[in-house]
Amino acid sequence: MKFTLAKKVNMTQIFGEDGRVAPATVLKVETATVSQIRTKEKDGYIAVQIGTGVRNGKNISKAVKGHIKGLAGFEDGKKGFAVLKEFRVSDASSMNKGDKIELETFAVGDSVTVSAISKGKGFQGVVKRHGFHGGPRSHGQKHSEREPGSIGGGGRGGGKVIKGMRMAGRMGSDRITVKNLKVLGIDKENNVMLVSGAVPGRRGTLVEIRGN
Repeated sequence: MKFTLAKKVNMTQIFGEDGRVAPATVLKVETATVSQIRTKEKDGYIAVQIGTGVRNGKNISKAVKGHIKGLAGFEDGKKGFAVLKEFRVSDASSMNKGDKIELETFAVGDSVTVSAISKGKGFQGVVKRHGFHGGPRSHGQKHSEREPGSIGGGGRGGGKVIKGMRMAGRMGSDRITVKNLKVLGIDKENNVMLVSGAVPGRRGTLVEIRGN
């Protein structure tokens, strides 16, 4: 199974051989290192933990320093991975601690699943959060253009506010997964991957990429 970590750079568009334009997201894919193999016997599930990026050692706990101490480049404890993530797999027998996962793992035309944290938008009302139309703009309505309207009453839920009622609240900062995106291009020199369509998150968001 193919998987790696990347950072969202920006969106762009590319033209195909037939002249059609397609939206694409630019992802910066750094070389990842396998930091741990989870096994069914020891951990209860099978997974591969990988790390990427570099972080100052003073910002890393002693437990994590000990966890990655045997890996090349981190023997002195002065630096560590910026990110550690696990990917569930059905079989990890072909991978070992310290293995490198390069961009070349993926190829143009591959179908991938992308997961990331969406943009945080703070506390929002029902019009922006759920697409409510709001109240009428006439007949004496003065300040109710973006109000939600009735949320309870005798005819609904016995006068109580029913569970799942769409109301104002925190919007965004959710883990979003987008399936069946296509790899449109790979730039090995700059460690860049082009993926079709939009990817959740802002510029710089950590993105998990899995091959289908």
